[in-house]
Amino acid sequence: MTSRIPGFYRLPPEARLAALQEHGRLPASELEAYRSGGLTVEQANVMVENVISTFALPNAVAVNFLINGHDRVVPMAVEEPSVVAAVSNMARLTRAAGGFEAEADPSVMISQIQLVDVADPDACVRRLEAARDRLFALAAAVHPRLQARGGGLRGLETRRVTYDEPGRPREDMVVLHLLLDCVDAMGANMLNTLAERLAPHVETITGERVGLRILSNLADRRLARARCRLEPEHLGTATTDGRLVAEGIASAWRFAWADPYRAATHNKGVMNGIDAVAIATGNDWRAIEAGAHAWCCRDGQYRPMTRWEIAPDGALHGSIELPLQMGTVGGPIRVHPTVRSNLALLGVQSARELSAIAAAVGLAQNLGALRALATDGIQRGHMRMHARTVAATAGAERHEIEAVSLALVESGDFSVERARAALDALRAPAG
Repeated sequence: MTSRIPGFYRLPPEARLAALQEHGRLPASELEAYRSGGLTVEQANVMVENVISTFALPNAVAVNFLINGHDRVVPMAVEEPSVVAAVSNMARLTRAAGGFEAEADPSVMISQIQLVDVADPDACVRRLEAARDRLFALAAAVHPRLQARGGGLRGLETRRVTYDEPGRPREDMVVLHLLLDCVDAMGANMLNTLAERLAPHVETITGERVGLRILSNLADRRLARARCRLEPEHLGTATTDGRLVAEGIASAWRFAWADPYRAATHNKGVMNGIDAVAIATGNDWRAIEAGAHAWCCRDGQYRPMTRWEIAPDGALHGSIELPLQMGTVGGPIRVHPTVRSNLALLGVQSARELSAIAAAVGLAQNLGALRALATDGIQRGHMRMHARTVAATAGAERHEIEAVSLALVESGDFSVERARAALDALRAPAG
């Protein structure tokens, strides 16, 4: 099996499905979900309330990925032009340098029990610490089947938290953290159940009043990492020397590290890739976004999710580390046919494996954006990908879109007015 399928982007959708089958990436049993559009209204009605229809996004695949020595075709559900093309191009570029290395921590998540209006936080913490064994036994009994799957409770922690906004009354709180290994689930329901079951016992032990009982989406015990190494010759373009491209990428990263205004856009590009994988695999991209951006503020300033540096030997080193609370079981994964097919196409065996792949996709997406910024600018490539959408907006029929798109690219004008003029010219009688 290989993810290197030359000319894949030129094929029509049905031929792409055939190519994935021929390259051993797609079992025949998964074809129907892709051909039918996947989710029915009846299935959607099981997933959420007040359903009136389904809402589709383009379901694409990124090719060329080599991650930990294994070829991967990565499903991505995204509406923004150039995202899939950019990440596939960067996967091809890094492939020549050995691809990506990636890994993820065990799936440990945090459930919080908040004690409010605590008069003596130190005494409250001492009572919790003294009852640690009892609390651990109570918590471990909440999800017994999880332990059979290799997960379960991994620890208890106490924290003192103070609300001391200037001009407002001070509030002292104590928060109990329950650390639960959710194995292949994202784990929200398990975590919330755990907190709610233990809350009455925590009140009895401390004599304090429990406030919130809920998971935290700052999943800083569930980090995923990826890295790659590129020589200057891998980075050069027809107009720019590879060493200059490498320095431009490293310089752009330093700008993001120093300036939160730049870091926000830098990280949005990273999440273009990660969110698209999360949506395609039925994961909670909103929780992933919240945790990732909170993680970026851990030293008091909002920082970039990635790091790009030039080593003494001149090679460009890229890396990423961020919380990724992804699952391969539960939620819409059991109901949504396209999600199940996408996971089969990706070939992952665990949530940790999925998180590692998503981290590599985010790093590739960031590389594509920074390389574009360091050479021709971000807009040129983006607008080339956007040309098809502009052509359709101008009224081009399916058989006319390629010709109108080409006219926009050749003119360098991607306005709807220019597309309409090109369409008029295309439809004009010969002579």
